[in-house]
Amino acid sequence: MNEGLSAAKGTTTVGLICRDGVILAADKRATMGNMITSKEVTKIFQIDDHLAIAGAGLVGDILSMVRLLRAEARLYRARVGREMSVKVLTTLIANILHGGRGYGYFAWFLVGGYDTEPRLYSIDAAGGVTEEKYVAAGSGMEFALAILENEFSEGLSLEDGMRLAAKAVNAAIKRDVYTGEGITLVVVTKEGYRELGDDEIKTLLE
Repeated sequence: MNEGLSAAKGTTTVGLICRDGVILAADKRATMGNMITSKEVTKIFQIDDHLAIAGAGLVGDILSMVRLLRAEARLYRARVGREMSVKVLTTLIANILHGGRGYGYFAWFLVGGYDTEPRLYSIDAAGGVTEEKYVAAGSGMEFALAILENEFSEGLSLEDGMRLAAKAVNAAIKRDVYTGEGITLVVVTKEGYRELGDDEIKTLLE
C-alpha cells in the first residue's frame, strides 16, 4: 500500500480458501516512492460480520472504499434484513471501480467472506472480477504466488491455510522492498471475522 503514484502497486496481499473458511493476509508497510512512510498500516478491513476486504494501492482510495462499503452494508441490512452475500459485495465494488475507471480508485481488492460457503474474489482497478481458490496482489505478488502455487491444495484445514498464507506474505517480505514490517492475518468462517494476534502469527511462521 503506497501513498504515491510512483509506486502504487506496493504491498502484498494474499487470500486463500480453506475447508471451513477464507483467509486474508497482508504486510504492514506503507511506502511513497523509495521511502517507508509507515510501519503499522492496516490493509485488511472487516465490512460486516462475515465479510472482509484486503487492499493494495493508494491509502486514501482504499480507506474511502472501506467507509463506503461499511455504510452500504448497513443500508443493505436495514433494507433486506440480512447480511450481504460475498458475491453482492464483490459486484458492488466492481461496479464502483468500473464506473470511475481512470479517475476513481487506484487500488486492487481481494474480497473474502462466508455465506453458504467460503468465497474469495479478486477485483482489479477497472472492476474486473475473478473468483479464486488462492490469489495474491501487489508488488510482492510473484513471491507470494510462488509459495501458494507450490503448496496450496483444496480442502486445507484452517490451521494449514493460516500457516500457508503467513508463509506466502513472509516470502514477499524477504524479497520485495515495498513489503514489510510484519503480517496481518484474518480468518472468516461461519462463526464470523477474527484477526490473529502477533504471537499467533509468530507461531505459524516457526
